[in-house]
Amino acid sequence: MMMMKPKTLLPIAAFVIACAPGAFAQHDQHGAAPPDAIGSASVKFQTSCAAVVKDDFNKGVALLHSFWFPEAIKMFEGILARDPDCAMAHWGIALSNWGNPFGGLKQGRTIELTKASIDKAPTTGSPTPRERGYIQAVGQLVSSGDPGSHAARIGAYETAMEQVSRDNPSDTEARIFYALAVAQTASPADKTYAKNLKAAGILEPLFRQMPTHPGLAHYIIHAYDAPPLAEKALVAARKYASLAPAIPHALHMPSHTFTRLGYWKESIETNRRSAAAAVKSSGGAGEELHALDYQTYAYLQIAQDKAARAVVDHAIAVVGGAEGAAAGAAGAGAFAVAAIPARYALERGAWAEAAALPARPANTPFTEAITHFARALGAARSGNPAAATADIDRLAALRDKLRDAKDAYWTEQVDIQRRVALAWQTFAEGRKDEAIAQLGAAADAEDATDKSAISPGPLAPARELFGYMLLEAGKPREALAAFEATMKKEPNRFRGLYGGASAAAAAGDRARATAYYKMLLEVAKESDTQRPELQQAKKYLGS
Repeated sequence: MMMMKPKTLLPIAAFVIACAPGAFAQHDQHGAAPPDAIGSASVKFQTSCAAVVKDDFNKGVALLHSFWFPEAIKMFEGILARDPDCAMAHWGIALSNWGNPFGGLKQGRTIELTKASIDKAPTTGSPTPRERGYIQAVGQLVSSGDPGSHAARIGAYETAMEQVSRDNPSDTEARIFYALAVAQTASPADKTYAKNLKAAGILEPLFRQMPTHPGLAHYIIHAYDAPPLAEKALVAARKYASLAPAIPHALHMPSHTFTRLGYWKESIETNRRSAAAAVKSSGGAGEELHALDYQTYAYLQIAQDKAARAVVDHAIAVVGGAEGAAAGAAGAGAFAVAAIPARYALERGAWAEAAALPARPANTPFTEAITHFARALGAARSGNPAAATADIDRLAALRDKLRDAKDAYWTEQVDIQRRVALAWQTFAEGRKDEAIAQLGAAADAEDATDKSAISPGPLAPARELFGYMLLEAGKPREALAAFEATMKKEPNRFRGLYGGASAAAAAGDRARATAYYKMLLEVAKESDTQRPELQQAKKYLGS
């Protein structure tokens, strides 16, 4: 994995997890933590299992609601040890093995583990008709081992959970799991956000009735995890961390909303607490790395480059100290391993540094693509377009691997990265009109989709990069339009604000230039690094 030499690790570790001793004491100002610290007091999941396991079953479901899957499995396995006839414990283990429903295409091993668990449920004890509905619904998730049928299977699960909810109108948990199934099937290409709003329409009234239920707060954040909707999640986001303060994902999840809105300090704080909680847990390095990725992204937006560097170094130490566990981590953890150093270079405009990032195979093509995209973009933008060719070719190969695996979402995302890198190579070779057409088309493609839930944002928004290309091509008014579109979608991004200010100044629009430079200085008012962009802003405003 990453081979950069860590700096002195004790100060770095202290910096990143300084809040660890108080991770469970520092609760959100909007509510006190429940005594169990996982939010199970509000979970009332009825089962036919023995009365002695009732409380533990609710704890297991609470853990499921906050995506703490390793601990949920332990809880449900403990239930089976005390009540071998508890069919729904197998349901809980199956959903835990399935993992994050927003984590994208599930691979063979995940399907196998989920199927092995859920297949035991119908013949364990005597499940009630209601319980059989839950069990049969999860069976839809694993009705085929073909990754290409993923969309059809999660759609069938949604339909099955809708039926469970209808058949059991007094079952609040059925409605909650149904809403999650609806949100899970939302298409990133649907800009009406129909599924998101449908899920939120189920969850919001329940949240008003049960404001301490962890699943409701959590899934509202997911339902509104889109640029035009994010502000609607703010109440839930500010509440959720206090509902399950022992759970890394619960502490991290509010930052999805904070990132969408450009609330960088709040994102940093909640991810600090998440990383600290992850260190205390037994869930592996993935949760900590995921929090560190969001933390790095936020620090870079406020020009706290030294703080970001400390997090980068700590992430390297986590990878090295996990005995390879992080290298094999799936999903968000694996993504973070590649994304953190790439972000550190790209967000600072350190193009030569990006070009020199060490490239190595990752456990999934889309995580490997991160480094090749950064390298290609860095090479092209630092005046060495020929050096970008190998990385652009590798992006094409990785795209094809994803297509062969029938992973449509990441096929498109990696191809957008390839097209962006190719456009900058074309621009660096002097074919500016061709490059502008290429990058404009890539930006349109990116605008038509959305980022994955495992990432705080694109490594470098295509529309923002398009603005910089137009600016360098002497088209400041067109550049300004591109930057303003980016600022609307990704508010308070450092490079977006600086680009907008620069384009406005070049276009002779002093009012806009002044406004954007002032916004930039406000966002970065606690910077720990004097970036040239900040010096330029001060110079312009002082003239």
